[in-house]
Amino acid sequence: MVDPEAESVSGPVDIGIAGGRFAAIGYELAGNAGEVIDCDRRYVLPGLIDCHVHPFLADANFARLGEVPPTLMSARAGRILEGMLLRGFTTVRDAAGADWGIKQAVEDGLIAGPRLFIAGRALSQTGGHGDFRSLTDDRDICHCQHALAFTSRIADGIDGVRKAVREELRKGADQIKIMVSGGVSSPHDPLERNQYSPDEISVIVEEAQRRGTYVMAHAYGADAIRVALECGVRTIEHGNMIDEATAALAAEKEAFLVPTLVTYEVLADTAEENGWSASMMDKLSRVREAGLQSIRICREAGVKLGLGTDLLGDSFDHQSREFLIRGRVESPAQVLHSATRINAEILRREGELGVIKEAAIADLLVLERNPLEDLAVLQDQGRHMPAIIKDGSVVKSSLTESL
Repeated sequence: MVDPEAESVSGPVDIGIAGGRFAAIGYELAGNAGEVIDCDRRYVLPGLIDCHVHPFLADANFARLGEVPPTLMSARAGRILEGMLLRGFTTVRDAAGADWGIKQAVEDGLIAGPRLFIAGRALSQTGGHGDFRSLTDDRDICHCQHALAFTSRIADGIDGVRKAVREELRKGADQIKIMVSGGVSSPHDPLERNQYSPDEISVIVEEAQRRGTYVMAHAYGADAIRVALECGVRTIEHGNMIDEATAALAAEKEAFLVPTLVTYEVLADTAEENGWSASMMDKLSRVREAGLQSIRICREAGVKLGLGTDLLGDSFDHQSREFLIRGRVESPAQVLHSATRINAEILRREGELGVIKEAAIADLLVLERNPLEDLAVLQDQGRHMPAIIKDGSVVKSSLTESL
């Protein structure tokens, strides 16, 4: 068993699973089992968790997303989610776009995919990162049914954001996503400018906490991150331009940062052909250059780092590259710890997800090699995973089974 937190590997063990949970871990358990899978002394790792995904954004050209209806959007999302599962991601946190319907479809077994923690539609101020209207569009509200409309909603003012949070929670959101700075993929908002006032953010956090959940915030600039943290935001998404003082504040507040570095690598090769403007490409270059430094700063400050990918379009096959990119400045154990126990803590499911221990949910990957020595074992679309188990059920196996 691989334990990323302890940076260790156990000796050979038997792992008993019953009722979708790990029932026993020890030696010579097979005699009491109904079905036995022989892992032949390979390595086992807890199921991976990606804490920033957009399965409904199956096109990096946002103009085309405005023409994608929910039916086509769901069909594409089903394919994307199945690919994630076969790469070893047994749990993902949606960062806007997915609704309770797709979550239920996975839970009911209609779609093969990771379990979903959904954000519903992200909240954006007028003119913010989630306001996709063109400069010539004066409509106040769009009641459209397409991929962009599912991704965000515009809400302004204390009463407006309060109602928006309540609406997203009513529709099944597990957490609330807000935009507190400019973004790369939005053409009209400056990257370094803050969005939402402290009063608005505080109300959003208050409403989320009242329902027993939390707020995740899209943020790039250090000042936007600082304001969000001071208002009680629990997880910062991206955070590329964080500085030392803001990282220290994040550590003090026991907040999390979820880097998403792979998406910048992929977009650098594809964004221009997908119609991104020169100003968008400039923003992309800036955040890409700052990404690895943000990891170093947060590690030094003691900030808990999750792991996300934020991929769009047809780039989801690059999901596991995040491990290799993070591996440039972190040890394999640190990267895997982010993708298992830290991400489980972000989801408030510590002890249940991201671990192999008795009573935890039985999500498990069988690997050909020790990932603490070689993160490449997680590459190639799950090719080096002879078996994947989710909720105690075999999703994929090329191993010998006997009764």
